[in-house]
Amino acid sequence: MPETRPRATKIARVSGHVIGVDEAGRGPLAGPVVAAAVVLGRRPPEGLADSKKLSAKRRAVLEEQIKASCRWGVGVVDPAEIDRLNIFGATMLAMTLAVQELVAQLQGDVGEVRVDGNLTPHGRHADWCWPARPIVGGDAIEPCISAASIIAKEHRDRMMRAAAELHPHYGWERNAGYGTAQHLAALRTHGPTPLHRRSFAPVAQLLLL
Repeated sequence: MPETRPRATKIARVSGHVIGVDEAGRGPLAGPVVAAAVVLGRRPPEGLADSKKLSAKRRAVLEEQIKASCRWGVGVVDPAEIDRLNIFGATMLAMTLAVQELVAQLQGDVGEVRVDGNLTPHGRHADWCWPARPIVGGDAIEPCISAASIIAKEHRDRMMRAAAELHPHYGWERNAGYGTAQHLAALRTHGPTPLHRRSFAPVAQLLLL
């Protein structure tokens, strides 16, 4: 069967800044959840796409180009806050923090925040105060969201590589905190670190032993 691609959603022109938002790190057992918010410049980089579909080398090049030609902000929520809020609430907070950081740099009104997925922080976080539109598969079809996905993933991957130097047993420089076989084996041998999410099942089960 031929490969099917997400169909672009026709979005009406809006007045004011259009911000793209995406997150990285909902699923890992360790590390923060990171969101990014981006307003594209007049000449955005070519080849913007879902960060998961890009090679590490290509992501690094695009991240540099995005940061040079666009406005951007990042929100980071640490594992302790993820455990307190749950991962959904922490993701909504990270997105809100990212947009707050970006809006502080902008002049003029926000016309619309386009968020990857089927939900936005509107009505789900008290500090969210901007018009928002969810776009399923937006990181593949909406350039400003694609840019945000690249910024978020690169930012989080750097954080996990730095954390791997302090906690070398878990392979975070390769798995970014996801529950790979190596990570799970190291977790059983060495136990959880302060960067592990204690509310996530594999970590919580170990703590009960």
